[in-house]
Amino acid sequence: MTLLLVHPGASTSTADVEAGLRYGLQHHGCKVWRYRLDLSIEPAKRWLFARWRTLRKHDAAIIRPTDADVFYQAGIGALEMALRHQVDAVIVVSAMLLHPEVLVLMKRAGLRVFIVFTESPYDLAEELTRAALVDGCWTNERTSVAPLRTVQPNSGYLPHGWHPERHRVGAQPGDEAVPAHDVVFVGTAFPERVAWFDAVDWTGIDLGLYGNWEDLPARHRLRRYVAGKQITNHAAAALYRRATIGLNLYRDTPAGVPPAESLNPRAYELAACGVCALSQDRAEGRELFGSWMPVPTEAVIRDWLDDAERRTAVQQQVPLIVAG
Repeated sequence: MTLLLVHPGASTSTADVEAGLRYGLQHHGCKVWRYRLDLSIEPAKRWLFARWRTLRKHDAAIIRPTDADVFYQAGIGALEMALRHQVDAVIVVSAMLLHPEVLVLMKRAGLRVFIVFTESPYDLAEELTRAALVDGCWTNERTSVAPLRTVQPNSGYLPHGWHPERHRVGAQPGDEAVPAHDVVFVGTAFPERVAWFDAVDWTGIDLGLYGNWEDLPARHRLRRYVAGKQITNHAAAALYRRATIGLNLYRDTPAGVPPAESLNPRAYELAACGVCALSQDRAEGRELFGSWMPVPTEAVIRDWLDDAERRTAVQQQVPLIVAG
C-alpha cells in the first residue's frame, strides 16, 4: 500500500505522533510519502506577504494575507504530491494547520482521505468540521469518538504511544548534553499549568521547565525555572531520562465537552523512558498505571525525591506496562 502522510505542521509533540505513525506504517510494509507541512508554512507566508507588498504599490485595496491564506498556500502541495505518486490513501496528522479546502479538493480529485486527530477534546469543534469532509478519522481521546461519529460514521479511537527508537530506558548517546533536574516538565505554559506550578513551593528543588513559556511575564516567580524554549523531541526524551522525577500535567477540558479520559503522548513517553513520573488524573491513566504513576502534589514530589527505593521500583515497572 502506498500512502501520503501529511505532517501536522507543528514541531512539538504532534510531530512525534507523525513520526511514530510513519515508523509503524513502514514497519508493516507500507510505502509512505511525506508532505512536510512544517517546512511549508513559513515559506508560504514569506511568498504571500512579498506578493502583497508588491501588488499594494499599484492597488492599495489589495487585502493583507490571512492565516487561512498561509495555511492554504502551505498545504495545497499535498494534493499535487498525492496525485503525482498515485497513493492509495492520504493520512493527515492533526489537520489543524491544514486548510479544510485542501481536504475538499483531495476528495474532489478522487483520493481517499483520513485524519488522525491529536488535539481532542480541546479542538473538538474544529475537528468535527474537518471530520465531515473526509472518509474516516481517528481521535486520541476516547470520549470524542461519539461526537465525531455524529458527522463521520467511520470514527475510531487510536491511543497515543511511544517511538521505540527515541524513547528508551537508560542513558543514551547525547543525553549528557541536557541538564539533569530534580523535576522536569516539557510542554506549553497554558494558564492552568502556570497556576499549578505557581502554587507549589519549589524551594530546594531543581525544577526545569521546557517548551513554550514565552508568554510568562518577565517578573513571574516561575521565570527562574524556565530552562529552555522550544526543544527537539529527542532532547525532551533525554531530559526525561536524566530527571529524578518527570511531571505530566494536562490542559483543562473545555466547557461543554465531556471530561477527557485518555492519556497524552507524554504519559507513554515518560514510562517508555523508565522515568519515575507523576501525572494528573485521567481515567485511562488509572486503568493502565494504577498506583505506579501517582497524582502530583508538593508533598508527593518531596516524598518521592527522598525515596530512591520507591523510585527504582517505578522505573523498573512502568516500561513493562507500556511495552505493547
